[in-house]
Amino acid sequence: MENKEPASTAPHDSGEWLHALATRLFPICRSITGAGFRESLDIIGEQINDLSVKSVPSGTEVFDWTVPDEWNIRDAYIETPSGERICQLKDHNLHVMGYSLPIDQELSLEALNEHLYSMEDQPEAIPYITSYYTKRWGFCLKHEQREQLQLGTYRVHIDSTLEPGELNYGEVIIPGETDEEVFISTYLCHPSMGNNELSGPVVAVGLIRWLQSLPKRRYTYRIAIVPETIGSIVYLSRNLNHLQKHVVAGFNLTCVGDNNRYSYMPSRAENTLSDRVLQHALKHTDPDYHRYSYLTRGSDERQYCSPGVDLPVASFLRSKYGTFPEYHTSLDDMSFISAEGLESSVQLMQRVCLILENNLFWQTTVPCEPQLGKRGLYPTISMKNNYDPIRKMMNFIGYADGKRDLIDIAEKIGHPADELIELAGQMQENGLFAGHSNPQ
Repeated sequence: MENKEPASTAPHDSGEWLHALATRLFPICRSITGAGFRESLDIIGEQINDLSVKSVPSGTEVFDWTVPDEWNIRDAYIETPSGERICQLKDHNLHVMGYSLPIDQELSLEALNEHLYSMEDQPEAIPYITSYYTKRWGFCLKHEQREQLQLGTYRVHIDSTLEPGELNYGEVIIPGETDEEVFISTYLCHPSMGNNELSGPVVAVGLIRWLQSLPKRRYTYRIAIVPETIGSIVYLSRNLNHLQKHVVAGFNLTCVGDNNRYSYMPSRAENTLSDRVLQHALKHTDPDYHRYSYLTRGSDERQYCSPGVDLPVASFLRSKYGTFPEYHTSLDDMSFISAEGLESSVQLMQRVCLILENNLFWQTTVPCEPQLGKRGLYPTISMKNNYDPIRKMMNFIGYADGKRDLIDIAEKIGHPADELIELAGQMQENGLFAGHSNPQ
């Protein structure tokens, strides 16, 4: 029987465990539809509870788009005039243009070159190329290999199918005490690439396992694992009214597995609860994080924030897509992402969720400063050197007017919001604070 856990003896949700899960997923040839996507979802489903896999038939109209035919591939190669096989799918699944039509024929090098893709500026990398909505075929190879091709007759062989089938996506709903939702989305539709492809779903798995382990949750958490672009459009076409009614914060996870600086892509509105909490958590985790303009968007935030949808979705990244040379090439391999990068990205999102869970509008229950000493919350001897340790508490009290939420107060007094959670609990236990879901 197949082992249902990643090939690692590390504790679950450790960076090593997450990296092992990514390693297991890496060889699978995925696309926006097909067996590779379903196989990847099956493996993810082994690691978490309650993953629901949905299917949408080819030809389904979704807003201005149509769900494409399903693409599957079994084998592909080019046979050179000397009989050597190159650009073999079994060697690297980036060798074949995504959604390539089946073909088995002989042709000249001149004719073949019209179907070859390489990069002169990165001669050692295989590029990632797709043609989802225009029917064609092609092979991708290192430019240094392409330059060595000799004149003669080549045989090209692609054993693929493109026919009506279905598009799939995964969904996990983790119930909370309210029907207000935090929406998290990531994508799983690219072949063997580490940061651009697998880091988002793997970090989502780690976050899901943590959320499911909590004894209770204020919010309901909705996590979607979709094919990028068409998958998020499909998801919105099925859930838009519900999402617009219930989602209070949302995050798109992409390129979160490397060791570089954290990055943030705002929602189109730029000032949603999602923007506020993600920027706050990033500032107190990595003060030098990169903040990108929404004008540079390129992932599924395009759909979730589009006019008429208007969901409060911000994107969490490390090295932003399109900004690192390994992006969309074979160089984005398992050595580009790390156990440390994956684990710390899970921890950042845990911090975000923890702050959201406790982001109440705190209000003092007594006029003037409360008498903290009789409750054991204030030093019984007052002298100039023992005031600093309680300044945070006094400043928290000073701004707990019921009009500011936890993030607002934390920003105002210059402390991480998650450091104020325990303090708020102490004040509440002593009858000095009341927490409200809405401003008072």
